Amino acid sequence: MTAPKTAFKVLTAQQWADFERERVFHGAPVDIEDGYIHLSTADQLEATIAKYFAGHGCLMIAEVDLVHLGDAVRWEPARGGDLFPHIYDALPIEAVVGLQQRD
Repeated sequence: MTAPKTAFKVLTAQQWADFERERVFHGAPVDIEDGYIHLSTADQLEATIAKYFAGHGCLMIAEVDLVHLGDAVRWEPARGGDLFPHIYDALPIEAVVGLQQRD
C-alpha cells in the first residue's frame, strides 16, 4: 500500500480560529497529552468524527499535505490496528491544502 499524500485534522471552530491567527497548530489537548498531532486518512475520517466529535457543532476539517511535513509524520497503529498518520512536530498553516466546514 502506498501512503496517501494528504490526511485530515479535525478541529473545533475555535481551534481553527487560533490556528489561523497563530499560523501554527501545536495540537488539541489530546494531541498535547499524547505527544503528537492525530490525523486521519480519508477512509478513517468519518469514524474519527463519529467517535471523537459527536455532538460538536461547527467542525473544521483541514486537509494536510504530508509530503510538506516530511519526517515529522509517522504511521502508527491505533484504533483497530489501522495505521494512522501522526505528526511529531507543530503543524504549520502552510501544510494545510484544503478546508471543509461541517455544521
